[in-house]
Amino acid sequence: MKPYKIALIAHDHRKDDLLAWVLKHKEQLSKFELCGTGTTSSLIRKESGLTIESYLSGPLGGDQQIGAAIAQNEIQALIFFWDPLTSQPHDPDVKALLRIAVLQDIFIAMNVKTADALFEILEEENG
Repeated sequence: MKPYKIALIAHDHRKDDLLAWVLKHKEQLSKFELCGTGTTSSLIRKESGLTIESYLSGPLGGDQQIGAAIAQNEIQALIFFWDPLTSQPHDPDVKALLRIAVLQDIFIAMNVKTADALFEILEEENG
């Protein structure tokens, strides 16, 4: 079975939280295919050394690119640490990404506790 592909995305005020989560699960994450929006994926690559495919930055179309990959069944899980307290100029893209993730019935986590729980399931299913 091909390893699951996990999309990792974080808004600016949540990037540190996602990076801490990635570093906590670095060894296990190396067994998955990873992708993310521009700035987030660059940060993860630089700080963790993990291989991660980069899409455009979220506001420049990266959310839409990841949504399209989800629609084409190329991504099986989305870990998206979004910022509920800051207005995003690309909010319609964010909502479209979340909408397609729900419609495609993929795994979704939006905070550390849910990401931890989800990751246990992903590890089991990825074998």
